[in-house]
Amino acid sequence: VQTCALPILSMNVSDQLVEMLKQAGVKRVYAITGDSLNPVNDAIRRDGTLEWIHVRHEESAAYAASMDAEINGIGCCMGSSGPGHVHLINGLYDANRSGNPVIAIASTCHTEKFGSDYFQETNPILLFNDCSKYNQIAASPKQFATMMPRAIQIAKEEKGVSVISLPGDVAEAPASDVPSSLKSYVTKSVFRPNDLEIKELAEVINNHKKIALYCGYGAKDAVKEVELLAEKLNATIAYSFRGKIFFDKPESQYTVGMNGLLGNPSGFKSLEKADVVLMLGTDFPYAEFMPKDNLIVQIDKRAEIIGRRAKVDYGYQGDIKDTLEVLLPFLNVKKDKDFLEKMHALYVEEEKKYEKPKEDAIENKLNPEDAAVLINKYASDDAIFTVDTGMTCVWAARLIKASKNRYLTGSFNHGSMANALPMAIGAAASDKNKQVIAMCGDGGLSMLLGDLATVMQYQYPIKIFVFNNRSLGMVKLEMEVSGYIDWQTNMINPPFDKIAELMNIKGIEVKNYQDLEPKIKEAMEHNGPVLVNIYTDSDTLAMPPKITFEQMRGFATTMVKKIGLGKFNEVENMVKAGIDTL
Repeated sequence: VQTCALPILSMNVSDQLVEMLKQAGVKRVYAITGDSLNPVNDAIRRDGTLEWIHVRHEESAAYAASMDAEINGIGCCMGSSGPGHVHLINGLYDANRSGNPVIAIASTCHTEKFGSDYFQETNPILLFNDCSKYNQIAASPKQFATMMPRAIQIAKEEKGVSVISLPGDVAEAPASDVPSSLKSYVTKSVFRPNDLEIKELAEVINNHKKIALYCGYGAKDAVKEVELLAEKLNATIAYSFRGKIFFDKPESQYTVGMNGLLGNPSGFKSLEKADVVLMLGTDFPYAEFMPKDNLIVQIDKRAEIIGRRAKVDYGYQGDIKDTLEVLLPFLNVKKDKDFLEKMHALYVEEEKKYEKPKEDAIENKLNPEDAAVLINKYASDDAIFTVDTGMTCVWAARLIKASKNRYLTGSFNHGSMANALPMAIGAAASDKNKQVIAMCGDGGLSMLLGDLATVMQYQYPIKIFVFNNRSLGMVKLEMEVSGYIDWQTNMINPPFDKIAELMNIKGIEVKNYQDLEPKIKEAMEHNGPVLVNIYTDSDTLAMPPKITFEQMRGFATTMVKKIGLGKFNEVENMVKAGIDTL
């Protein structure tokens, strides 16, 4: 591993920062320059090998860096002084909760101004503590040289955010050498349960008949091993939202769909009816969708999370790939396919309902499922999908398939709106050879609409699909199933396609079903950035795999209240959408 390329005596602290970032694998920085960040800006300019991506909002910088880290192993964003710090926060929360190694440089006022209520002064320790694994202020060149390698190491090994606050006077001061190492290290250890635990786990599996695998993001590097395990055990493969893009393969005979609020009945039932459920690299948060009466085994790198989502009977710490490679030879072949075939048949039947489009959709109320099916159809086999939080998540969860080498992500832990566009910017900046597709909600896109200018400036060929239902659709549904009138969820939107055209981005408007397929195909084939503004039906329902009596009662209560207020058209639309869904 190379240490700093320049002699330390010829560097200032900003030069040293640039060398450390490069040595750690950082290729680009997402930032808005200004005041205390200017010495770092100048060092990056003089170096000439780090790319500076000029976003329009620091929240976008943090999201883009998080996406860069998710794809490439490390990302970097920067924000200057108080407002820049605060703007970074939401994206850093998302990165930290997603386990993405992000280095955040928060430049701040000169050290002699600390504690004086100086212009734009913040307390970075208090500000960033809850959204980071490591958070320190480098108040001298020696402190910086000691802290920065540790920040990088912690971000990589603990999988999260490291924040270094860098005062302007320190950033431009001469660099210092220190006794500790100035470089970061990459470790690739074998990580699995011990031999006795492996034999215990094998015995549990061999002694039971119906096995269900429940796979999360932590199993993404063990797709081959999971499939071999399913084949040997005739086990079902269900998955969480973060795990779906690795395991949701239409050609697989073991796939039974996703579990959870956005999932398939077959995914939920396969876990419920199995004798043993193997949780592989998943920290799925909704405990109410986990089975209560069967045997549960959980394997995860993070021992501290074992058992916090379900009543786990056996817990093992280890990497999923390393663990399964050792476990497989100890397992007996299971020949009975009855459980697997029943669950897979249920999944196949469920998927058929999406094959027939809603050709009778009226103008401005297209079925969002039809749009998602066509996006899936025309996307490349190795496309990167970014998905906004809200109803867009539902359509992506159910209708975007794994194909050969696709990747799908969103704000699946933090659950923030507005994530799809800046994540797509991070994906497009870091991988020029793959198609990048942003599935945006109208509410989410509106929040960070200004970063369409970033797409314009760099001409990233992102395919932006706006599911424009003129409402906060998920919030509307949440209110309806809770018995509330959906008040203040409606939105009057600008013509997003025309805004795109003003920004040198191809804009396409889709209001009629007949235009849907040709326009989506046109967008996918366009050589450059494109925004497709699809007018969808806000009353389209997303039925969970398990419907509770309380949800039905709440929905009925809402309809009665709307009738009382004379909103007969809305009730009619709700009833029609429910019948179509069922």
